[in-house]
Amino acid sequence: MELVKVSNNRKAAPLIELKQSEETSDNNFITANTIPVSVKEVREKHTIPVFAKDNESSLSHQEFIETVQFVADQIFGGETILAPAVRVSHPIKGRIPSAVGKPAKDLLEHEKTIYFERMAFAIEIPSINGKVAENGLNLTIGGVRAYNLTNLYARKSEEHFKLFIGFRNSVCCNLCISTDGFKSNVKVRAVTELAKVAFNLFGEYNVYKQIETMNNLPNTSISQSQFCQIIGRARLYHNMPYKERKDIPQFPLLDSQVNLVVKDYYSDESFCRDSHGDINLWKLYNLFTGANKSSYIDNFLDRGVGCQQFVNGLYQALGECKHHWFVN
Repeated sequence: MELVKVSNNRKAAPLIELKQSEETSDNNFITANTIPVSVKEVREKHTIPVFAKDNESSLSHQEFIETVQFVADQIFGGETILAPAVRVSHPIKGRIPSAVGKPAKDLLEHEKTIYFERMAFAIEIPSINGKVAENGLNLTIGGVRAYNLTNLYARKSEEHFKLFIGFRNSVCCNLCISTDGFKSNVKVRAVTELAKVAFNLFGEYNVYKQIETMNNLPNTSISQSQFCQIIGRARLYHNMPYKERKDIPQFPLLDSQVNLVVKDYYSDESFCRDSHGDINLWKLYNLFTGANKSSYIDNFLDRGVGCQQFVNGLYQALGECKHHWFVN
């Protein structure tokens, strides 16, 4: 029995006539477990889930994207703003009423319906940029929507979104996001409320402070033995009793992602160890954010912020001789 109904796709108009860039933002900001789609496909082909108890439409993925585009145009109107790159996962497939009982293999294209439970998008603003260790960084904004975080089985209520502003490393497409540029649990009922949160987040973000913070990292290195200790303790961390790890800096990555960090420590063309086995914190940070690209959409931004918090904690511990369980 289908509990969550799906409405026909709304032809929702943008809040304003948005400027359409011919160039699209790089869609490799997250890769595993996702597929790229165009905004046009989201708008024209994806249905919109509704709240089951009152049949009220949820805010659609395209409304989310267009709202952030609108805010970007208002705040960064004089800058170069690329078209959004969109990635989706967890498809929810359905069919039109006349196709009920028809074998799946016999369904015609017009008889199929689909929407994706999770969606992430990024919009690059390459005219606002910087450099860290000769790596070009472009200002990037975007967000994440995961319907699994909203109770669609009830009446219409506040819906959950995530918003970010940070930088994309042009060498590897990794996103560099700090706590200052992230809203992890935006709860709204309408696009106007969503736009207000986006205005506040993007308008208050300090571009220069973030670049300065990241520029500290290339000048501090850890030895191979310290790297091995971090990896070993990362393995311990996820299996420790909560009471033993509650006062320890949180480690952001899963065991499978730690494996990717170790692999790239040896083999990554841009961020691997040096000839002595040492690695600076900027390279380590990018190994972390590179491994994070294998996260599911709903955890991707949170772990990305955790990567920066963790590496900044290492920087402070190494530079000021503070205690840090992972290296001391």
